[in-house]
Amino acid sequence: MEAVSLSHTGYHELGLYSASSSLLPMNAFRGLQYSSSLHEQANLRKAAQHYCYSSVIRKCVGVSSCYLTPNENPYNLFSGKRNPRSIIVRSELAKMGTHEVGYPLSEVPLSSKIRGTCFYATTAITAIFLFMLMLVVHPIVLLTDRYRRRIHYTIAKMWASLTVAPFFRIKYEGLENLPAPNSPAVYVSNHQSFLDIYTLLTLGRSFKFISKTAIFLFPIIGWAMFMMGVVPLKRMDSRSQLDCLKRCMELIRKGASVFFFPEGTRTKDGKLGAFKKGAFSVAAKTKVPVVPITLVGTGSIMPAGSEGILNMGSVKVLIHKPVIGSDPEALCNEAWSVIADALILNKLESK
Repeated sequence: MEAVSLSHTGYHELGLYSASSSLLPMNAFRGLQYSSSLHEQANLRKAAQHYCYSSVIRKCVGVSSCYLTPNENPYNLFSGKRNPRSIIVRSELAKMGTHEVGYPLSEVPLSSKIRGTCFYATTAITAIFLFMLMLVVHPIVLLTDRYRRRIHYTIAKMWASLTVAPFFRIKYEGLENLPAPNSPAVYVSNHQSFLDIYTLLTLGRSFKFISKTAIFLFPIIGWAMFMMGVVPLKRMDSRSQLDCLKRCMELIRKGASVFFFPEGTRTKDGKLGAFKKGAFSVAAKTKVPVVPITLVGTGSIMPAGSEGILNMGSVKVLIHKPVIGSDPEALCNEAWSVIADALILNKLESK
């Protein structure tokens, strides 16, 4: 929840957990928090009733805004001074119920909710048994294959494949472009969904993902990530980011590969975001190829922000030819262009 006062306009922009698409009085919204005292909130409700404020909900580009416009006596609700033209209430989570996920939250098909529940039940049950196997072989892996940990990634491939097989099919194109299993490389991909990790693990390559440190605390999954050698990262921590890049370069020099989602986060609208240059700096300094991968379809099956549902659909994995160079910016631009072109072409083909 965030409340920001804009002194020049007099507007208050606040975050809401929910918003309505119908015409409602201001005091009908639940969960609304102002950066003011309880006394001022009470005055707001009383003044809204007294001055007959009307509420008009608008949706524009996935954002719901509530404009309160006075019908009469336009005075400031708090101080008695003349009120600005409107007060804007913006829901940061409103995009979850717009065209970005294909339908409003209230219209999520029951079948998608059931499939989502079954998906997580399947992944949990499978993870428990395979985690025990990973735990048993872990000492051997540390002694014989400390950096690549190929046995662990074979187990992870089994987990991902068994989880997704009942729910959607994955089609691969360009497998011949993958470097040899023993050749280190930097892999990069667009990031659409929570399902991206499952999809990439089915490739069977032992590349080290970059993950938030908090996820390592999750039972079973987090512990398995630790044993697989996933690289931890604290977001918004420059020191942690530097340590992460150093760790990636160390792994590559030891013969392992690393995997980056250079957008930094999952896309909310399906569009490819700008790439950060960290992955490409690692590739340029270690002189290994960058392997761009385009993921298609994961965002429509499990949209970002709607991890509790699983829609029908299929996934396509496009492996592009490796890109080699010593200029991080040139590598970044070329990888972005390759993935962006593939997304556009796939969109045109699907129409």
